[in-house]
Amino acid sequence: MRTLEQRLTHRLRAADYADWRAKVHAVNGCARPIRLAGAHQLHDATTGQVLHHHGGDIFVPCGNRRSAVCPACSDRYAADAFHLIRAGLIGGTKGVPQTVTDRPRTFVTLTAPSFGPVHHARTSPRGKRIPCRCGEFHHEDDPRVGTPLDPGGYDYTGAVLWQAHAGILWQRFTMRLRREIAKRAGIRARDFGEHARLSYGKVAEYQRRGLVHFHAVIRLDGPDGATSPAPPWAHPDLLDDAILAAAGAVVLSVARPDGTRDTLMWGAQVDVRAIQPSGADDFEDEAGQISEARLAAYIAKYATKGTGKTEAADRPIRSQRDIDHLKVSEHHRRIIQTAWDLGDLPAYEELNLRRWAHMLAFRGHFLTKSRAYSTTFKTIRGDRRAYRLAETLHRLGLDDRADTVAVVNDWTFHGAGYRDDAERELAAAIAQRIRDDRKSKYAKEYHREQQTPDHR
Repeated sequence: MRTLEQRLTHRLRAADYADWRAKVHAVNGCARPIRLAGAHQLHDATTGQVLHHHGGDIFVPCGNRRSAVCPACSDRYAADAFHLIRAGLIGGTKGVPQTVTDRPRTFVTLTAPSFGPVHHARTSPRGKRIPCRCGEFHHEDDPRVGTPLDPGGYDYTGAVLWQAHAGILWQRFTMRLRREIAKRAGIRARDFGEHARLSYGKVAEYQRRGLVHFHAVIRLDGPDGATSPAPPWAHPDLLDDAILAAAGAVVLSVARPDGTRDTLMWGAQVDVRAIQPSGADDFEDEAGQISEARLAAYIAKYATKGTGKTEAADRPIRSQRDIDHLKVSEHHRRIIQTAWDLGDLPAYEELNLRRWAHMLAFRGHFLTKSRAYSTTFKTIRGDRRAYRLAETLHRLGLDDRADTVAVVNDWTFHGAGYRDDAERELAAAIAQRIRDDRKSKYAKEYHREQQTPDHR
């Protein structure tokens, strides 16, 4: 049997390698592309004349947003997430006016409560390492960080139930926040929509202990959303105070397997920081206020981070055997196992916990936003398709017929992924080269901008 090196050499020398490499480049080195066969045509919508025909085999990106599964598609999702969050932060694009920077805006972090003491790696404000409760000093990469000091006494059932209801807690938080804002503004809660609108973009991030916390940009608009100015009484301090009150007031009662009731709430660590219009490159200033420059990229990063191999499974759990063979820590295996076991109980049938066991029972989307916050992924992707179609029409000399061109696709699914490990290795190398070239290009552009005086 040939070695991997021999298989790589054989693939590189194959007659169809150049064509295969072009297909991989077209999907930016997607880790598991969808293979299609068929044809793509451009028709004149008026006469039915075929203006362009392309047939054969193509690759289509898998579209997985998680970097642990497909770095290439994750990068694309992160770019879309960045533009979605950025549009709601600074405006001037995607139909959001620049005046949103004048609104009260806050960066909020809501965390999970404690379900038992865990190992930690913390430092003092002066940078001195703080000992863990176990008596040791852990470094950041210590695999014990985030795991229980006493696994037998850790409330895994409570943790799974909290995680499964995290999305509902967020929904109740936003509802309570509107009431708290109305109270401070001196208006009736039911009349809130006539005076203002709460807009937000939110992302979920897994902590080392396997529980999510939420980062959110919250903005207070006028009644019509981003296009209308905030009411006169809207002030950053009012918004911050209302957020703290709402976070502390949200509670949800659920039943445990033994019939007792459990009260779910947010953790005590609620971080609320004002967002200031700023061209600075720092994420936050000395006063702890957030600048706009890197916040969108920060949120986009967590939208694609997923859970990582040390925290959860990359794919759904199908059986107990899957759990037994997972390459995860024992702590995260216990969370998955608890979610799997609870999912077999009739009382939790609606939660569908077995479906979400690989996500440590978190059932929500990693990136969500309110309707009026900014644009949508659908719009962003539609703009990209329109741009590529315009490029194709220009290349074919059909610019003057753009309004009458109809796109006709006829493709058949032929499989997913590459044929063997040699193709996977070569595709991964292509993907890394594309990513490195992109980073180098952005670094040069940033350096050029820094060297160019701003004459605006």
